[in-house]
Amino acid sequence: MQVADFDFDLPDACIALRPASPRDSARMLCVGPGPRRDDRQVHDLPDELRPGDLLVLNNTRVIPARLKGVRHRAETTVVCEATLHQRLSPSRWSAFMRPGKRLAPGDRIRFGETQDRACLLGALDATVVEKREGGELVLAFDLAGPDLDLAIAERGEMPLPPYIAAKRAQDERDRADYQTVYAQADGSVAAPTAGLHFTPELMARLEARGVKTTFVTLHVGAGTFLPVKVDNVAEHRMHAEYGEVSQATADAINATHAAGGRVISVGTTSLRLVESAAGEDGQVRPFADETAIFITPGYRFRAIDALMTNFHLPKSTLFMLVCAFAGTETMKAAYAHAIADGYRFYSYGDSSLLWRAEP
Repeated sequence: MQVADFDFDLPDACIALRPASPRDSARMLCVGPGPRRDDRQVHDLPDELRPGDLLVLNNTRVIPARLKGVRHRAETTVVCEATLHQRLSPSRWSAFMRPGKRLAPGDRIRFGETQDRACLLGALDATVVEKREGGELVLAFDLAGPDLDLAIAERGEMPLPPYIAAKRAQDERDRADYQTVYAQADGSVAAPTAGLHFTPELMARLEARGVKTTFVTLHVGAGTFLPVKVDNVAEHRMHAEYGEVSQATADAINATHAAGGRVISVGTTSLRLVESAAGEDGQVRPFADETAIFITPGYRFRAIDALMTNFHLPKSTLFMLVCAFAGTETMKAAYAHAIADGYRFYSYGDSSLLWRAEP
């Protein structure tokens, strides 16, 4: 397969710069089972599901992972920006940095405002200790553990996707908008955006319908925004992300299938993690590890029956995933319909509910 096989024309006007308000008023394109394609809204989700179905949601919490700083080397300084990618230890993070080519191991970087803004924690300083092949740099911060977390929270900005950040500045609204209402576990540098549509009222209606919910944790890394830079799909390598599936969640998924219910993943992050935890027999087992699973057409799904997800970038790994899940031609036709009918794309955009195509 070629990456070009997953290309399509997307007008700039389709890119959503703000979420729908209220969240569950966003549109939802329902695709399947079979040839069905209907235009609904997210608040219609309870009507699309049955008692005994199970929603799997990712409860990761986005941290303000974008840090602006100044590199100090001898008598020279360079303004730089870091997007934290993955925590390596209490004091170390891997990060994508600009300008990465002007940074080298041994460089000292001071992040955040240290003169015009009082901070009891003192300066947020780090040393570049390593450059990695994937483009990341490893930063060793002078602070560690909770002290480092507090300093990042105070100085950092929410890491809006580049296709939004290029069109407008981040503001205080994004601190709430770019977070699910059920977020609990700090660690993501990008939101599990399918979950941004949920409200407490919608979750209460799902519960009243008899739809169950369970949670997994996958900390989304900045690698989710990186473009595919190869022509042949098989040559692309995913960045690893850490995730956990508890015994209780594994049991809930297995019990749902045993009782004839359906398992619906809210977001590609939940789907990738559950599929990583599922065996060839379809049974899901506890999981606490990194996953770099790359799902493309031809993949045999083991545990997920339906997927709720936003609309994705052309030639992206996530568009490849939805093509694998619901069928390439089906998804190309669905995306063409969404573009023609004014659906809003990407992180703050509208939603879709996809049912798995039969092999």
